[in-house]
Amino acid sequence: MDPHLLRTFVSVARRASFSEAARDLGFTPSAVSQHIATLEADLRTPLLTRRPVAPTAAGARLLEHAGPLLRGLDAARADVERLAGATAARLTLCASPLAMTVRVAAALAEARRAHPGVRTAVRVLGRGEIPAAVAAGQFDLGLTDGLAAPGDPLPLPAGGPLSALAVAEGSLVVPLPLGHPLARRLGLRLTDLADARWLDAPEAAVPLRRLRAASGTDGFRAALRYEGTDVRALLALAAAGHGLALLPHSAAEGTPGLVAVPLVSPRLVHRVELLHAAALHDPAADFAELVTGIVAGTGTGTGSGGHRYE
Repeated sequence: MDPHLLRTFVSVARRASFSEAARDLGFTPSAVSQHIATLEADLRTPLLTRRPVAPTAAGARLLEHAGPLLRGLDAARADVERLAGATAARLTLCASPLAMTVRVAAALAEARRAHPGVRTAVRVLGRGEIPAAVAAGQFDLGLTDGLAAPGDPLPLPAGGPLSALAVAEGSLVVPLPLGHPLARRLGLRLTDLADARWLDAPEAAVPLRRLRAASGTDGFRAALRYEGTDVRALLALAAAGHGLALLPHSAAEGTPGLVAVPLVSPRLVHRVELLHAAALHDPAADFAELVTGIVAGTGTGTGSGGHRYE
């Protein structure tokens, strides 16, 4: 199966349009049609209906396989290029908003001091984008975060072979305006807050769907949707009384106009993990050791705090 044809198929299926896929890929619409026809001839079955453009049953199954296959090819290319020295020395990092902590920034600064002149880049991405971006070799390392029971790894989606190392676990709080009726509480239970008004901030706070899953309720109605990644802006909205949010204590601590009340039930923590897809070499290996305290050079993800996703 030709991976070029497979990429074309994925683009058409996701865009539900031959012309939009052609624009994304830099091909003509007729070339895209020919790619799909060639792939269908190779597999001896229709993969897409034409009006409307949508995957057939066979196409839907192929789409399930296509993502991991293409990410695996991208990861293999990036790994070989790194091994062959085809890419310049670099330290590239993607991170979810709540994973970019003071500790992470300090480790990055120390790694850069130890490797002057190395090209360094940091990009903030959504949690769901990070595993695939790291697996495909777009970034050397990825920092992601989420809810977990103490000591448990994060449930990451499949995105090619990934190793994960624990960076930190911290307590969770609900930042409340000073005059809020619950602001004097010593602790809060999640189930008691199910009927409150919440800020729907899927990247800058714990997503509401995770709160529903953790509490086993259907509550947590969104009073306001916040689609940014700036946690300070989210806290300003909370201080003004627009709604509640669940955040790591480190993100909410010391915010004027807010009291950070700890979450006491269920027993959950905010966990940050470092992802990498290949054996790490300096300066990425140095940064990984600085931020986790674990030698991550083998790419196996073994040892204290390490686990592997295939």
